[in-house]
Amino acid sequence: MYLTLQSYIKSIENEKPKIDEKRRTKLTAIAEYIREKRDSGSPARLTFICTHNSRRSHLCQIWAAVMAEHLGVNEIETYSGGTEATAFNPRAVAAIERAGFKVQGMNGENPRYNVFFDEDKEPLVCFSKTFDDDYNPQEHFAAVMTCTDADENCPFIPGAEKRFSIPYVDPKESDGTAREKETYDERCRQIAIEMYNLISQV
Repeated sequence: MYLTLQSYIKSIENEKPKIDEKRRTKLTAIAEYIREKRDSGSPARLTFICTHNSRRSHLCQIWAAVMAEHLGVNEIETYSGGTEATAFNPRAVAAIERAGFKVQGMNGENPRYNVFFDEDKEPLVCFSKTFDDDYNPQEHFAAVMTCTDADENCPFIPGAEKRFSIPYVDPKESDGTAREKETYDERCRQIAIEMYNLISQV
């Protein structure tokens, strides 16, 4: 794993940030699902879902995968999707680059990004898609709702055997303001912290 990314994760481990009890309970429930799948001999497939699959769901997909790698939890597959497709927002891409990832992407309205975290590992492929896109699992997965809008407006996720809700405030609210970079970095770190907490419970 890249040294800058290792340092970022180490700062989370050393800081031991607090997570409020309500959110911790939600994270624990997802960890229990992962353990149940592992004990049954099946991979735990987590599809993180927000409205546009542009910011929060991608950050969750990426950090859950990387924390699983960091903590040696091999039974997890992570995906992301939206209720509609747009694009992986470049502000969120920049935030993960600042955290230590290396990103390669193609141009276009909805580019596919290769997100690298280790020279010797395959990159995560990230692009905006609907949650039921063929790229994502169609059954035997858990839907993890990362925004209240998607959670409220999409009450049924076909094929999901479990559904969880861990909404995050959308960093989009800061777009075009003086706090834009700071807000994206804060949300990126919050998600990294919570995905670390989640995976460490498995």
